[in-house]
Amino acid sequence: MGRGKGIFFIMTGAILWGIGGTVAKKLFQQYGIDMGWLVTIRLLIAGFLLLGVQSLKKGPASILEIWKSKKFSLQLILFGLVGMLGVQYTYMASIEKGNAAVATLLQYLAPVIIMIYLFVSKQSAPTRKEMYAVTLALAGCFFLLTNGSLSQLSVPSLAVIWGLLSGAALAFYTLYAVRFLERYDSLVIVGWAMMIGGVALSVIHPPWDMKVTSLPMEAYLYLGFVIIFGTMLPFWFYIESLNSLSPKESSLLGSLEPLAAVVTTVFWLKDSFGLFQWIGTSCLMVMILFLAFNKEDS
Repeated sequence: MGRGKGIFFIMTGAILWGIGGTVAKKLFQQYGIDMGWLVTIRLLIAGFLLLGVQSLKKGPASILEIWKSKKFSLQLILFGLVGMLGVQYTYMASIEKGNAAVATLLQYLAPVIIMIYLFVSKQSAPTRKEMYAVTLALAGCFFLLTNGSLSQLSVPSLAVIWGLLSGAALAFYTLYAVRFLERYDSLVIVGWAMMIGGVALSVIHPPWDMKVTSLPMEAYLYLGFVIIFGTMLPFWFYIESLNSLSPKESSLLGSLEPLAAVVTTVFWLKDSFGLFQWIGTSCLMVMILFLAFNKEDS
């Protein structure tokens, strides 16, 4: 895959993922959909569809090849549980407790977490521009979460905790996925990771426990959007982009995700954003773009 195609994949997926989070919030608020059930069902259906696409493209044997290697099969299980399920569950929990805009912005601390990890593991030292970006990230989080008040958070504390965990899970997801791409197709990796995460979560949130027969047609359309456009395509595009972009680049060039989430949260769901929260949002967006266009100079 060429670099231009990789950039297209990551930016398209980012927009869909950001909008998908807002649609999921509507399902929680307006239709009483259980968060755990939604994560389970979206993982199972999206994973099944991705593996189905791979099977049609290259044959059923191609989706089973990864399980022939004990090393990679164990790593895939870890990736599915900690990476895929970790990202999906923490992100949705942050949306449920707060809103999609804050959850997505907190998740996009992942580039900073990746940068810190690469520095601690002595793989890459941060540049001067990256240090400036960390300062912007800290300032942005302060304004976003407090709306300028030193006495209390403007966002529920549980939403903050889940959002920070989501950022850490996305960092792990991004770094860990690279090891699979030299040997296996992205459809196989993402499809099985989703199936693994969905099956594991089914133990706690069985997909058959939710009564959805009484939902209006509009709710089914939203549910379909979350599964296809808010889960299946974004995660496939994200992994696919790693074929031509570095983990740091992929996590940074997805900067349209928080913008899409903020715009749809404020203008579609009509959630209020205070002045200082807009300032914090601007700081975080500048941080992402600052790092995205950072040349590796000191």
